[in-house]
Amino acid sequence: MAQKEMRALGTAPHHAHEPFMQQALDAALQGHRGANPLVGAVLTDSRGAVLSVGHHRGAGSLHAERDCIARAQSSGISDFSGTTLYSTLEPCRNYGRTPACTQLIHEVGIGQLVYGAKDPTANTGGADILTEAGVSVVAGVMAADAEALNHRWTAAQKQGRPFVTVHLAQSLDARIAAADGTSQWITGPESRTHTHTIRQRIDAILVGTNTAQVDDPRLTARTPDGELAETQPLRCVMGRRELAPGAKLTQGRPEGDGWAQLRTRDPFEALLTLASAQHNGFPVRHVLVEGGQSVLSAFVAADLVDEIFAYVAPVLIGTGQDGSARNTLGSIGVETLTDAPRYGLDPADGGPVTVMGDDVCLHLTPKGAQ
Repeated sequence: MAQKEMRALGTAPHHAHEPFMQQALDAALQGHRGANPLVGAVLTDSRGAVLSVGHHRGAGSLHAERDCIARAQSSGISDFSGTTLYSTLEPCRNYGRTPACTQLIHEVGIGQLVYGAKDPTANTGGADILTEAGVSVVAGVMAADAEALNHRWTAAQKQGRPFVTVHLAQSLDARIAAADGTSQWITGPESRTHTHTIRQRIDAILVGTNTAQVDDPRLTARTPDGELAETQPLRCVMGRRELAPGAKLTQGRPEGDGWAQLRTRDPFEALLTLASAQHNGFPVRHVLVEGGQSVLSAFVAADLVDEIFAYVAPVLIGTGQDGSARNTLGSIGVETLTDAPRYGLDPADGGPVTVMGDDVCLHLTPKGAQ
């Protein structure tokens, strides 16, 4: 592309870039939420033809921009002059588990960057680095959509806490146990297998002391054939009661330091404690909360739930003869319907509604998020 044409494209109205940014937003939804934001990227040539599309697949994997460039290179493209890279989020300038994207964008010779949302963290500034390096930068294209995409991730970053995913396994009438306390298994094997895939990509898993005592869970991540997965989460119990000697979650792999007790009933305090911890050599930035009722209710009441996987089994439990049964949630401070927290269907990570055997999994995120 001639220099004059590059300047013209760089000063084009935002709507001229929107079709490519929308494609990047759609690509971002193929990833899963957690420690890192959802990000999508699209690379076009000087005529506006799409060369490659990439997205981020989670902590430790290629960032969307690197994935997009790698896909272009694998298709035989080596000359990136005249190309435009679209990214839903301002490219990073810091070196974490992967190198800075700004460095690669400059090294391969991409002529123009168009991005949606500005990096909301202290690592912002990638666009300025690229501008100084001579790359044409267009900012804020479909910014509202790009910001909504990671609404709750941004909230977690601003609060200095890990991203929180909640696991709900319940009956049609929102029970997590029968009147006699039995709870295994309400949902089927397909739902449990999906839960274990989530356990493999989180940093920590958290339950309350009552769940630890009654269910005596291992809280490990397992493969579909029942073997321990290579990567295990930090197993956490929130509460002040002592655990029974030999509790299963204190055993397993990794041995010894693979579990922790958070001696508090305050969910935000527990998250801040985890935010300052490390597991497997990395900070704890994604926590899966699996129950029980008191812990789940505390997280919901404190507006600390960023994502929900609700597995609903086709079974009705009711209340029992004496009217007792355990609901998924207890009191969350709602006295009138207008105060009830509302959630929207989340199109990311496989979609908002998935049939898993006889169960239905609802993927939800608080209203206000994409």
